[in-house]
Amino acid sequence: MIKKQIVAGSGGFQYIDREIKLGPIVQYALKLTNKKRPKFCYIGTAAGDSATSIASFYNACSSYVTDPSHLQLFPWPNHKDVERYLLSQDIIWVAGGSAANLLAVWEAHGLFKIVRKAWEAGIVLSGVSAGSLCWGAAGTTDSYGPDLRPIVNAFSLLPYSSGVHYDSEEQRRPLFQKLIREGKMPAGYATDDGVSLHFIDTKLYKAIADTEGKSAYHVHRTEDGQVIEERLEPELLRYH
Repeated sequence: MIKKQIVAGSGGFQYIDREIKLGPIVQYALKLTNKKRPKFCYIGTAAGDSATSIASFYNACSSYVTDPSHLQLFPWPNHKDVERYLLSQDIIWVAGGSAANLLAVWEAHGLFKIVRKAWEAGIVLSGVSAGSLCWGAAGTTDSYGPDLRPIVNAFSLLPYSSGVHYDSEEQRRPLFQKLIREGKMPAGYATDDGVSLHFIDTKLYKAIADTEGKSAYHVHRTEDGQVIEERLEPELLRYH
């Protein structure tokens, strides 16, 4: 039976000695493919397909056994048949940036239909920040400026809200809880920086972290309108 898997949240690539590396969370996601040399696709839509970010991805992959490639949509797709390309991959990683722009561009290019096919085919979907929000039903974003605003994803694969950067940006936690308390977002999961979540099908399997002392949280609303924040202890990963 095919497992539909998503690994996403607030952790991923890491800077070590001024070089970008595939952090333990990325390595964890790669191992889920069960491939000796996984085909590893990077999508940087949220950052406008920054050439610097794409180059950093390839540099990070140079010290790990993968078959790296990327999909860019600016100024036009770099693959003639985007669906065929994505469905040939073992894992897809979506980088952070503007969640609002990512959602708009993906909708314009019909990418949501394709990534759903990839997910259903067992290709591991993964990402950080905006690359986590794109799989969930809703969340908060700074896409419109310094003051956070809610964002809804009509094409979500997971029925939960996604709360990224929960411990590092002061507006994140109160707004996430407020929106869930008011019924403006469904219950969801939040992650401190350095923490991500592994979902199998649409159920949370485990929380994982690349940094000690960090947490994940299940945030939901009670029948009487109170918000409950349950701390989830993540598994601490190490470099391989």
